[in-house]
Amino acid sequence: MKKMLFTLTVLLATAGSFLTAQDSKNDPPGSPLLAHYYQVSEALVAGNAAAAATHANAFIKVANATDYKKISEGNITTLVKDASAIAGTKDLTKQREYFMNFSRNMLAVAKAVKLSDKPVYEVYCPMKKASWLSAAKDIRNPYYGSSMLTCGEVKSTIE
Repeated sequence: MKKMLFTLTVLLATAGSFLTAQDSKNDPPGSPLLAHYYQVSEALVAGNAAAAATHANAFIKVANATDYKKISEGNITTLVKDASAIAGTKDLTKQREYFMNFSRNMLAVAKAVKLSDKPVYEVYCPMKKASWLSAAKDIRNPYYGSSMLTCGEVKSTIE
């Protein structure tokens, strides 16, 4: 059953990569990056280290194909480094630690570059003293997953 779920997760990640890689001229420049970031976050919420690593690798692939005229080389390099740390381990605790830095840097990019036509919510976890980005106001904490799923509060909205 676990093998089947993992296979399904990989297939969905591949399909998601294909769909988000088809960058429409109307999409904001960071839209594919944000989509993959959300997938990493959701994998951490679910406590699925393998899926988090898979989605982090997909993020890296899209980031490396991003035009530096749209998002600076320095930002892309930093985000790739963060995603690589997540992709490089299957230890969920370490991935969640690395996600704090990844989220901090994604937040900085989100404030500098339009990543989505929809609102992006900065959510803060007081227990971790760290934020993450979310597509919804509903709290789904990637730092604690099911043990503290709704711990956090929306701090700001990026439009």
